[in-house]
Parts: sequence; structure tokens; C-alpha cells
Amino acid sequence: MSKYGYARCSSLSQSTDIQEAALKAAGCKVVRSEKKSGSTTEGRTELSNMIGFMREGDVLCVHKLDRLGRNTRDVLNLVHELDERGCSLQVLEPAIDTGGPMGKVMLTVLGMVSEMELGFIKERQRAGIEKAKAEGKYKGRPTSLDHDKIKAMSAEGMGATAIARELGCTRGAIYKVLKA
Repeated sequence: MSKYGYARCSSLSQSTDIQEAALKAAGCKVVRSEKKSGSTTEGRTELSNMIGFMREGDVLCVHKLDRLGRNTRDVLNLVHELDERGCSLQVLEPAIDTGGPMGKVMLTVLGMVSEMELGFIKERQRAGIEKAKAEGKYKGRPTSLDHDKIKAMSAEGMGATAIARELGCTRGAIYKVLKA
């Protein structure tokens, strides 16, 4: 039986150091981490590779349940996949182990709470943006491209591909500026 640790944070500016230290202290010999959103398991290659590597009797260990995912269905699907492989999930905080029936019940309840929390976060964010827009404080994301320069380059006869190459952006971004 081997214990594998999985650490995840959502953005590049965040760190998985605390999670990794807790996982190693819990006895994980191998700890994999990635910086991806927890709203879905799509694109989380470290997690899928680790699960694919696990064998019967192995344990996947995470620091907190929301590091595994914020979508109840995804979390339960991962637990089901582990269970089919003869593996289990261990969550360090709060202590949950799917090796027994009580752990699976707790996991289901906490997964639903985690998904509900994500919904609340999105709701608060949307309300904050709407309030800022109403007060004239929200202007949206600042433009990263010089629109005047793009239009001038186009007027000189440069194509969208050449402009994009010179400015280091996508052709789609150039077309968007030219259509505006």
C-alpha cells in the first residue's frame, strides 16, 4: 500500500507549500501539485496521472476536500474511480477516510457544502461587479493592446496575422479591435 498526496491551488500567484508539507507529514512519499481551477477535473493532468498510476490498496491523500474539487459530482466520480481500483481517499482536514462507509457519507455532505460555497462566492462576486458598475467604478478589464496602433498598422496595409505576430497576441484579438 502506498500513499500519494495531491495538492492544488487555483491561481499562479498562490502556493501549494502548506498543503505539500501537510501531505508529507501525513506519510505521502509522492506528492504531486498543480495550479488549476477546482471547479472541474478537466485539464488537471497531475491528478489524472496519479489516479491512473495507483494500484489496489493505495491511498490518495489531500489536505482539504476543496483541493480535490468544488464540484460534488466530480469529487464523487473521483471517489468512485478510486473505489473501483480498490483504492481510497484520505482527507486530512477534517479527517475523512473513504475506506469505510461513514467516510463516504461525510465526503458526500462536505462535497455538497463545498459546491454550495463556490456558488456563494460567484454570487458575491457578481453582486460586487454589478454594484461597482452602477456606481461607475467598474470599467472591466483594462485593455492590454494599443487600439490606435493596431488601427494604424492595419491602415498601412499590414494584415491581422502580421500585426498579431508583431504585438505578440492572437489574430482574434486583432480582429476584435478592428471590428470595434
